[in-house]
Amino acid sequence: MRRNIPSLQSLICFESAAKHSSYTHASQELFITQSAVSRQIQQLEDFLGVTLFSRTRHGVELTEAGKQYAKSIKPFLQGIEKSTSDIMTHKGLGGTLKLGVVPTFATHWLLPKLHKLNAQHPEITVHLETSTKPFLFNENVFDAAIFAGTQQQIEHWPGIQAHYLMDEEVVPVCSPQLIQQRFPNAQMLSDCSYDLSDDELLQLPLLQQTTRPSIWQEWFQAHHMQHAKPFDGQRHELFSMLSVAASHNMGMALIPQMLIEAELQKKELVIASNKKLYGSRKYYLVHSSQDSSPQIQKFVDWVMQELQQNLTLLA
Repeated sequence: MRRNIPSLQSLICFESAAKHSSYTHASQELFITQSAVSRQIQQLEDFLGVTLFSRTRHGVELTEAGKQYAKSIKPFLQGIEKSTSDIMTHKGLGGTLKLGVVPTFATHWLLPKLHKLNAQHPEITVHLETSTKPFLFNENVFDAAIFAGTQQQIEHWPGIQAHYLMDEEVVPVCSPQLIQQRFPNAQMLSDCSYDLSDDELLQLPLLQQTTRPSIWQEWFQAHHMQHAKPFDGQRHELFSMLSVAASHNMGMALIPQMLIEAELQKKELVIASNKKLYGSRKYYLVHSSQDSSPQIQKFVDWVMQELQQNLTLLA
Protein backbone atom coordinates (compact mmCIF):
# COMPACT_ATOMS: atom_id res chain seq x y z
CA MET A 1 0.00 0.00 0.00
CA ARG A 2 1.34 3.43 -0.95
CA ARG A 3 2.58 5.41 2.05
CA ASN A 4 1.02 8.82 2.65
CA ILE A 5 4.40 10.60 2.56
CA PRO A 6 5.36 13.65 0.44
CA SER A 7 8.51 13.66 -1.66
CA LEU A 8 11.82 13.90 0.16
CA GLN A 9 12.92 16.76 -2.10
CA SER A 10 9.92 18.86 -1.07
CA LEU A 11 10.59 18.15 2.62
CA ILE A 12 14.24 19.15 2.26
CA CYS A 13 13.27 22.41 0.52
CA PHE A 14 10.68 23.14 3.21
CA GLU A 15 13.12 22.41 6.08
CA SER A 16 15.76 24.72 4.58
CA ALA A 17 13.28 27.54 3.85
CA ALA A 18 11.82 27.18 7.37
CA LYS A 19 15.29 27.40 8.90
CA HIS A 20 16.22 30.57 6.96
CA SER A 21 12.73 32.13 6.61
CA SER A 22 13.77 32.65 3.01
CA TYR A 23 13.31 30.82 -0.30
CA THR A 24 16.41 32.60 -1.60
CA HIS A 25 18.67 31.38 1.20
CA ALA A 26 17.21 27.89 0.86
CA SER A 27 18.04 27.87 -2.86
CA GLN A 28 21.61 28.95 -2.09
CA GLU A 29 21.98 26.23 0.56
CA LEU A 30 20.56 23.52 -1.71
CA PHE A 31 22.23 24.74 -4.95
CA ILE A 32 18.95 24.96 -6.85
CA THR A 33 16.98 27.92 -8.17
CA GLN A 34 14.58 29.94 -6.04
CA SER A 35 11.74 29.01 -8.35
CA ALA A 36 12.52 25.31 -7.83
CA VAL A 37 12.30 25.80 -4.04
CA SER A 38 9.01 27.67 -4.42
CA ARG A 39 7.63 24.94 -6.69
CA GLN A 40 8.59 22.15 -4.26
CA ILE A 41 6.99 23.94 -1.31
CA GLN A 42 3.83 24.61 -3.33
CA GLN A 43 3.64 20.89 -4.14
CA LEU A 44 4.08 20.09 -0.44
CA GLU A 45 1.31 22.52 0.55
CA ASP A 46 -0.97 21.01 -2.09
CA PHE A 47 -0.19 17.51 -0.80
CA LEU A 48 -0.90 18.50 2.81
CA GLY A 49 -3.82 20.78 2.06
CA VAL A 50 -2.25 23.30 4.46
CA THR A 51 -0.51 26.68 3.98
CA LEU A 52 2.99 26.44 5.46
CA PHE A 53 4.32 29.95 4.69
CA SER A 54 2.81 33.40 4.52
CA ARG A 55 4.29 36.27 2.52
CA THR A 56 5.76 39.31 4.31
CA ARG A 57 7.46 42.49 3.14
CA HIS A 58 10.82 40.88 3.92
CA GLY A 59 10.15 37.45 2.44
CA VAL A 60 8.26 34.57 4.01
CA GLU A 61 7.47 33.36 7.49
CA LEU A 62 6.06 30.11 8.81
CA THR A 63 2.40 29.84 9.65
CA GLU A 64 1.49 28.14 12.93
CA ALA A 65 0.91 24.92 10.99
CA GLY A 66 4.27 25.40 9.29
CA LYS A 67 6.06 25.85 12.62
CA GLN A 68 4.51 22.68 13.99
CA TYR A 69 5.32 20.67 10.87
CA ALA A 70 8.93 21.95 10.71
CA LYS A 71 9.49 20.94 14.34
CA SER A 72 7.94 17.52 13.74
CA ILE A 73 9.87 16.52 10.63
CA LYS A 74 13.31 17.89 11.61
CA PRO A 75 14.43 14.91 13.76
CA PHE A 76 13.27 12.46 11.09
CA LEU A 77 15.26 14.21 8.35
CA GLN A 78 18.28 14.24 10.65
CA GLY A 79 17.72 10.55 11.33
CA ILE A 80 17.67 9.75 7.59
CA GLU A 81 20.87 11.77 7.14
CA LYS A 82 22.55 9.98 10.07
CA SER A 83 21.50 6.52 8.88
CA THR A 84 22.72 7.26 5.36
CA SER A 85 26.06 8.55 6.64
CA ASP A 86 26.44 5.50 8.90
CA ILE A 87 25.86 2.92 6.18
CA MET A 88 28.16 4.78 3.76
CA THR A 89 30.90 4.97 6.40
CA HIS A 90 30.60 1.48 7.86
CA LYS A 91 29.28 -0.38 4.78
CA GLY A 92 26.53 -1.90 6.91
CA LEU A 93 28.97 -3.51 9.39
CA GLY A 94 28.62 -1.02 12.25
CA GLY A 95 27.36 2.46 12.93
CA THR A 96 27.34 5.63 14.95
CA LEU A 97 26.02 5.80 18.50
CA LYS A 98 24.97 9.29 19.59
CA LEU A 99 25.03 9.32 23.37
CA GLY A 100 23.76 11.87 25.87
CA VAL A 101 25.88 11.75 29.04
CA VAL A 102 25.97 13.57 32.38
CA PRO A 103 29.01 15.88 32.13
CA THR A 104 31.35 14.63 34.88
CA PHE A 105 30.71 10.97 34.06
CA ALA A 106 31.61 11.76 30.44
CA THR A 107 34.87 13.58 31.13
CA HIS A 108 36.11 11.66 34.17
CA TRP A 109 34.98 8.09 33.51
CA LEU A 110 33.76 7.43 29.98
CA LEU A 111 36.15 9.42 27.78
CA PRO A 112 39.34 8.01 29.36
CA LYS A 113 38.02 4.49 28.63
CA LEU A 114 36.57 4.93 25.14
CA HIS A 115 39.82 3.74 23.53
CA LYS A 116 39.00 0.29 24.97
CA LEU A 117 35.61 0.34 23.23
CA ASN A 118 37.33 1.36 19.99
CA ALA A 119 39.73 -1.57 20.30
CA GLN A 120 36.95 -4.05 21.10
CA HIS A 121 34.34 -2.68 18.65
CA PRO A 122 36.08 -0.64 15.92
CA GLU A 123 32.84 -0.75 13.92
CA ILE A 124 31.11 1.58 16.44
CA THR A 125 31.69 5.34 16.40
CA VAL A 126 30.50 7.15 19.54
CA HIS A 127 29.42 10.81 19.54
CA LEU A 128 28.97 12.36 22.99
CA GLU A 129 26.79 15.27 24.06
CA THR A 130 26.36 16.26 27.69
CA SER A 131 22.91 16.30 29.22
CA THR A 132 21.96 16.79 32.87
CA LYS A 133 18.19 16.37 32.53
CA PRO A 134 15.88 13.67 31.18
CA PHE A 135 14.72 14.19 27.62
CA LEU A 136 12.24 12.61 25.22
CA PHE A 137 13.96 10.42 22.65
CA ASN A 138 11.39 11.33 20.02
CA GLU A 139 12.36 15.00 20.39
CA ASN A 140 16.14 14.53 20.42
CA VAL A 141 18.48 12.84 17.99
CA PHE A 142 20.06 10.62 20.65
CA ASP A 143 20.38 6.86 20.39
CA ALA A 144 20.92 6.39 24.12
CA ALA A 145 21.89 8.25 27.28
CA ILE A 146 23.73 7.65 30.55
CA PHE A 147 21.68 9.33 33.23
CA ALA A 148 22.13 9.73 36.98
CA GLY A 149 18.78 9.96 38.73
CA THR A 150 16.25 8.34 41.00
CA GLN A 151 14.16 5.26 40.42
CA GLN A 152 11.08 7.52 40.40
CA GLN A 153 12.51 9.61 37.55
CA ILE A 154 13.15 6.47 35.50
CA GLU A 155 9.65 5.14 36.16
CA HIS A 156 8.08 8.40 34.99
CA TRP A 157 10.29 8.80 31.90
CA PRO A 158 7.99 7.85 28.99
CA GLY A 159 9.01 5.65 26.09
CA ILE A 160 12.34 4.33 27.41
CA GLN A 161 14.08 1.10 28.30
CA ALA A 162 16.52 1.47 31.21
CA HIS A 163 19.60 -0.63 32.04
CA TYR A 164 20.69 -0.24 35.66
CA LEU A 165 24.44 0.36 35.88
CA MET A 166 25.28 1.10 39.52
CA ASP A 167 24.40 2.97 42.68
CA GLU A 168 25.95 6.32 43.42
CA GLU A 169 28.34 6.15 46.39
CA VAL A 170 29.96 9.43 47.38
CA VAL A 171 33.05 9.81 49.55
CA PRO A 172 34.54 12.88 51.26
CA VAL A 173 37.69 14.04 49.46
CA CYS A 174 40.14 16.92 49.69
CA SER A 175 43.73 17.70 48.79
CA PRO A 176 46.49 15.94 50.77
CA GLN A 177 47.98 19.38 51.49
CA LEU A 178 44.82 20.49 53.30
CA ILE A 179 45.02 17.51 55.65
CA GLN A 180 48.75 17.94 56.19
CA GLN A 181 48.27 21.63 57.01
CA ARG A 182 45.43 21.01 59.48
CA PHE A 183 46.50 17.65 60.91
CA PRO A 184 50.25 17.09 60.40
CA ASN A 185 50.18 13.89 62.47
CA ALA A 186 47.35 12.23 60.54
CA GLN A 187 48.25 8.74 59.33
CA MET A 188 47.33 7.48 55.85
CA LEU A 189 45.45 4.21 55.46
CA SER A 190 46.73 3.79 51.89
CA ASP A 191 48.34 5.83 49.12
CA CYS A 192 45.10 7.73 48.53
CA SER A 193 43.09 7.63 51.74
CA TYR A 194 42.94 8.73 55.36
CA ASP A 195 40.41 7.92 58.04
CA LEU A 196 40.13 11.18 59.94
CA SER A 197 38.26 11.26 63.23
CA ASP A 198 34.82 12.86 63.48
CA ASP A 199 36.31 15.88 65.27
CA GLU A 200 38.90 16.35 62.52
CA LEU A 201 36.30 16.04 59.74
CA LEU A 202 34.14 18.68 61.42
CA GLN A 203 37.03 21.16 61.28
CA LEU A 204 37.52 21.03 57.50
CA PRO A 205 35.81 23.66 55.28
CA LEU A 206 33.04 22.27 53.10
CA LEU A 207 32.47 22.51 49.35
CA GLN A 208 28.82 22.38 48.31
CA GLN A 209 27.10 21.12 45.15
CA THR A 210 24.56 23.63 43.82
CA THR A 211 22.11 21.02 42.56
CA ARG A 212 22.23 19.00 45.80
CA PRO A 213 22.28 21.58 48.59
CA SER A 214 21.52 19.09 51.39
CA ILE A 215 24.13 16.47 50.51
CA TRP A 216 26.47 17.29 53.42
CA GLN A 217 23.58 17.35 55.87
CA GLU A 218 22.58 13.88 54.62
CA TRP A 219 26.16 12.62 55.03
CA PHE A 220 26.51 13.96 58.57
CA GLN A 221 23.15 12.52 59.59
CA ALA A 222 23.98 9.13 58.05
CA HIS A 223 27.09 8.95 60.22
CA HIS A 224 25.55 10.44 63.38
CA MET A 225 27.61 13.62 63.31
CA GLN A 226 26.52 17.13 64.25
CA HIS A 227 27.95 19.94 62.10
CA ALA A 228 27.24 23.53 63.16
CA LYS A 229 26.99 24.82 59.56
CA PRO A 230 26.45 21.92 57.10
CA PHE A 231 25.21 24.27 54.35
CA ASP A 232 28.20 26.66 54.43
CA GLY A 233 30.96 26.77 51.85
CA GLN A 234 31.57 27.52 48.18
CA ARG A 235 28.94 26.16 45.80
CA HIS A 236 29.67 24.54 42.43
CA GLU A 237 27.28 22.87 39.98
CA LEU A 238 29.23 19.83 38.76
CA PHE A 239 31.29 17.11 40.43
CA SER A 240 34.17 18.05 38.09
CA MET A 241 34.09 21.62 39.42
CA LEU A 242 34.08 20.37 43.02
CA SER A 243 37.06 18.16 42.20
CA VAL A 244 39.11 21.10 40.93
CA ALA A 245 38.18 23.26 43.93
CA ALA A 246 39.06 20.48 46.37
CA SER A 247 42.39 19.75 44.67
CA HIS A 248 43.33 23.43 45.19
CA ASN A 249 42.99 23.20 48.98
CA MET A 250 39.64 25.01 49.08
CA GLY A 251 37.77 22.45 51.14
CA MET A 252 36.31 18.96 51.38
CA ALA A 253 33.78 17.71 48.82
CA LEU A 254 31.48 14.72 48.46
CA ILE A 255 32.14 13.04 45.09
CA PRO A 256 31.58 9.53 43.69
CA GLN A 257 34.90 7.72 43.95
CA MET A 258 34.61 6.29 40.45
CA LEU A 259 34.66 9.83 39.02
CA ILE A 260 37.98 10.79 40.60
CA GLU A 261 40.16 7.77 39.81
CA ALA A 262 42.78 9.88 37.99
CA GLU A 263 42.93 12.52 40.75
CA LEU A 264 43.41 9.82 43.41
CA GLN A 265 46.15 8.10 41.41
CA LYS A 266 47.97 11.41 40.90
CA LYS A 267 47.46 12.23 44.62
CA GLU A 268 45.76 15.50 43.70
CA LEU A 269 42.94 14.31 45.94
CA VAL A 270 42.75 11.90 48.86
CA ILE A 271 39.78 10.25 50.56
CA ALA A 272 39.43 11.92 53.97
CA SER A 273 37.30 9.20 55.54
CA ASN A 274 35.95 5.77 54.63
CA LYS A 275 32.44 6.96 55.58
CA LYS A 276 30.35 6.79 52.39
CA LEU A 277 26.92 8.09 51.48
CA TYR A 278 24.66 5.75 49.55
CA GLY A 279 22.28 8.15 47.88
CA SER A 280 18.96 7.65 46.13
CA ARG A 281 20.51 8.42 42.74
CA LYS A 282 21.62 5.59 40.49
CA TYR A 283 23.27 5.45 37.08
CA TYR A 284 21.25 4.06 34.15
CA LEU A 285 21.81 3.62 30.46
CA VAL A 286 18.52 4.45 28.76
CA HIS A 287 17.27 4.30 25.19
CA SER A 288 13.98 4.33 23.36
CA SER A 289 11.77 1.34 24.11
CA GLN A 290 11.05 1.23 20.37
CA ASP A 291 14.70 0.85 19.37
CA SER A 292 17.50 -1.41 20.56
CA SER A 293 20.15 -1.59 17.85
CA PRO A 294 23.15 -3.96 17.89
CA GLN A 295 25.35 -0.93 18.57
CA ILE A 296 23.37 -0.05 21.71
CA GLN A 297 23.54 -3.62 23.02
CA LYS A 298 27.28 -3.85 22.38
CA PHE A 299 27.78 -0.55 24.20
CA VAL A 300 25.67 -1.70 27.17
CA ASP A 301 27.68 -4.93 27.42
CA TRP A 302 30.96 -3.03 27.24
CA VAL A 303 29.94 -0.50 29.93
CA MET A 304 28.88 -3.36 32.23
CA GLN A 305 32.23 -5.05 31.67
CA GLU A 306 34.16 -1.86 32.49
CA LEU A 307 32.09 -1.20 35.60
CA GLN A 308 32.72 -4.71 36.89
CA GLN A 309 36.47 -4.26 36.41
CA ASN A 310 36.27 -0.87 38.08
CA LEU A 311 34.43 -2.26 41.12
CA THR A 312 37.06 -5.01 41.43
CA LEU A 313 39.85 -2.41 41.47
CA LEU A 314 38.08 -0.22 44.03
CA ALA A 315 37.24 -3.13 46.34
